[in-house]
Amino acid sequence: MQIEQTKLSGVLVLKPKRFGDVRGFFCESWSAARMAEAGLHYEFVQDNHFLSEAVGTMRGLHFQAPPHAQAKLVRCGRGRLFDVAVDIRKGSPTYGQWTGVELSYENGKQLLVPRGFLHGFATLEPDTEIIYKCDGTYSPECDGAVRFDDPDIGVEWKIGSNKAILSKKDTAAPYLCNFDSPFVDEESST
Repeated sequence: MQIEQTKLSGVLVLKPKRFGDVRGFFCESWSAARMAEAGLHYEFVQDNHFLSEAVGTMRGLHFQAPPHAQAKLVRCGRGRLFDVAVDIRKGSPTYGQWTGVELSYENGKQLLVPRGFLHGFATLEPDTEIIYKCDGTYSPECDGAVRFDDPDIGVEWKIGSNKAILSKKDTAAPYLCNFDSPFVDEESST
């Protein structure tokens, strides 16, 4: 497993090794033992699976607030997407900054998004499947979002001339400047 640190502390790109032959491939997408050897300790309790039919389908930027905050491990089962994490930990030197990576069936990459980050994605191909693990269960009362097109964050979504397809929740989400984050950067507060 290759592990690459992004510019945001704790947000990692994981690339499991694939073993292939004429039949296809096998890959171990998550191993608690191997991740523990790399210093990553997550106990995932929920798997989610999305199918987005149209290019430009946006989901996010979402978070789950404490006490039901979630870390996520995101991968693409089919198609291609642009996956994004935004730091919303108060006191963090990278507060409001984002990082993104293209996840596809072909490249096999995964994005590990810790608690304290917004998460969102945009589909880059039709019929894209997004699969992700969460280390906490979904709780509607702790669900929140920030605008995907917030100019203070400035995510470059890579959907080209395609119009973003959004839910009502994402269309009504507040901008970062009007958002009081429930997260604090533990490293800077010690």
